[in-house]
Amino acid sequence: MFFVVINGSPHHDGNTMFLLNKGLAELESLGGKVETIHAADILRNLPVPFCTACSSPCQGKCSEGTRLAEVLHILRKADGLLLGSPVYFGTISAQLKAFWDKIRCLRTEKSLLNVVGGAVAVGASRFGGQEGTLSTMQQMMLVQGMTLVGGGQKEFDCGHYGVAAQRPVQEDAAAQERIVILARRLFEVAQATRKLRFSGAKE
Repeated sequence: MFFVVINGSPHHDGNTMFLLNKGLAELESLGGKVETIHAADILRNLPVPFCTACSSPCQGKCSEGTRLAEVLHILRKADGLLLGSPVYFGTISAQLKAFWDKIRCLRTEKSLLNVVGGAVAVGASRFGGQEGTLSTMQQMMLVQGMTLVGGGQKEFDCGHYGVAAQRPVQEDAAAQERIVILARRLFEVAQATRKLRFSGAKE
């Protein structure tokens, strides 16, 4: 089983990545292979770091000869995605939104259809827009045809939208517990739905 963690924060060692790393570790402990993508890094090296809808349906021309082309190849192999974003003005980061727009060609290909997705949001306050941010990430994944899971599991409870955390996340025990549950749910649903994904496309 192959999972991709997408860090929507501009920081490699911030609150969002702290939780994503805990989810990553749990996925690996369950036997999954995991790769991390930092959205800001991919955008930083592109001539135009946002989508201009240069083709419709998207053919991914803007990725040719860039690191983005390699990232698209990685995403095509994924059984599951774990997205994370800080809350910026009540929603996801600009980096994550621009990155998601730049992978629009995967929708043309149906490459993420039936791939399982979960989300993590970190806000500055307890009611700082986390649920709205989680909802936005879920909408983005739904438009790619993905299957969504929240932070629930049979051994615990049904969960909610995902992981809604408050910074500093090192002091948010509930979020640290919930990211582990989300990772387990992501793994078990990806495993259970493996046959739904394109035959021969996932290894």
